[in-house]
Amino acid sequence: MKTMRFPQLNSPSLLAAALSIAALLSLPSAGRAAEKNIIFVIADDESPTLGCYGDPVAVTPNTDALAADGTVFLNAFATTASCSASRSVVMSGLHNHRNGQYGHQHSYHKFSSYYNVVSLAMPRVIANAGYRTAHIGKYHVAPEEVYHYETYLKGNGRNAVEMADNCKEFITNQDDERPFFIYFGTADPHRGGGDDDTSSLELKPNLFGNKPNDGQYPGVNEVFYDPKDLPIPPFLPDTPEAREELAQYYQSCSRVDQGIGRLVEILKEADLYDKTMIVFTSDHGMAFPGGKTTTYEGGLRVPFVVRNPYEENRGVKHEALISHIDITPSLLDFAGGLDPKTNGPKNWVDPDKYWKEKSYVAMENRGPRNGFKSYHGKSWIPILGRPDAEHWDMIFASHTFHEIQMYYPMRVVRDKEYKLIWNIAHGLPYPFASDLWAASTWQAQFQKSMDAPYGNKTVGEYIHRPAFEFYHIAEDPDETTNLASDPAYAKKLQEYKDKLKELQEKTDDPWIMKWEYE
Repeated sequence: MKTMRFPQLNSPSLLAAALSIAALLSLPSAGRAAEKNIIFVIADDESPTLGCYGDPVAVTPNTDALAADGTVFLNAFATTASCSASRSVVMSGLHNHRNGQYGHQHSYHKFSSYYNVVSLAMPRVIANAGYRTAHIGKYHVAPEEVYHYETYLKGNGRNAVEMADNCKEFITNQDDERPFFIYFGTADPHRGGGDDDTSSLELKPNLFGNKPNDGQYPGVNEVFYDPKDLPIPPFLPDTPEAREELAQYYQSCSRVDQGIGRLVEILKEADLYDKTMIVFTSDHGMAFPGGKTTTYEGGLRVPFVVRNPYEENRGVKHEALISHIDITPSLLDFAGGLDPKTNGPKNWVDPDKYWKEKSYVAMENRGPRNGFKSYHGKSWIPILGRPDAEHWDMIFASHTFHEIQMYYPMRVVRDKEYKLIWNIAHGLPYPFASDLWAASTWQAQFQKSMDAPYGNKTVGEYIHRPAFEFYHIAEDPDETTNLASDPAYAKKLQEYKDKLKELQEKTDDPWIMKWEYE
């Protein structure tokens, strides 16, 4: 038998070569980086006011670039235009009337999802699919044990660039071989930060989180908008007050876009951009009366951009109807964890078994004992590169509360032809979120009279609503003409009422009983 002889590392050249190889092996290697990472970005109160949606003034180059290299959904809808309730839908794949979080989670509002939602909750099921999970920014759901992330990162929600920088270490971590999932929730462009006292108007515009006196956040190149140049959404009045508030809103939106740009930079620097799916949306529409808290188009229509590096067909403008209930099953599908037979997690966790070890909630209302195996939504991953593909024939919206004082349940069915809104508590005046009531855009018109114009309605029509609103949305996208009392549409109205009842029944909506006794 021959003896194998190996070269001795006693020559300078061989020793240098060996050290070089060892050094290369010790470096973070893009080749070893996990595939199919996910970053989910959700803005706070942002309508589709982006260049990729045809907005003529929005400065959103980074989101537009994602859309040009991915899919932009032109008909994407929240199920409720309320922050907490909407986020519970996003993180569970269930309508809020089913997951139990009917309104705000924080402070005395105290709404919370059922404990048994743990079987379907986004961070739980994605972790069970083999991902390391992190959260940064706005959370606004409960219980934490249900919507639990392994890592909670810190960052100023008004500075998405800073938030992105604070994600860098998690993104580039090579010590954990699992792919990563990041839930990235900005506080922009939500109202806040006081009013702009430099305004010459008597009613000052809200700052929407912008620094006063044209200040800038670190790392952000603030974009300032001229009020006179802004397009006015059809649900708002064309007034100086609305224009000044819209200028603040647009500035806040541009800050979100810069955060997306910084995330892309970090991914590219780490050679992870083509291994990471980026999804961008908002919890609901802009924080103006007629938008947020309503089930009108201004409240429910949201931006929705998906850049999937594994999808060959890019630059797609998609007409399919999609809903926030689709987000969790879609992300889980991308992660390889969705069971097509159950439309639920492959690694489904029995909530009874899970909570058996958690005696501190054993006696509490954990929610329905049967169910929570399937999502209300369905995955849009298969249609990303197919612009002619359909998704839903009809979307369903379900709003009950915003703040605890704001009981005003509404249920909606909408397809590409018609839209029906059922104002269940129509005998009550429409309740206002505290920040929307104080908005200069609203107060400027409210202080005039009930007959003062407000978008396509009067102030009085906005406050006092009929039981049913029925719009031929294909021909009347701005919801100007309510057809509910028109005899020519009586048969069609009944058809959509029946569809609404069917969806309420299918999703176990407790408010379905209101058809019978009110």
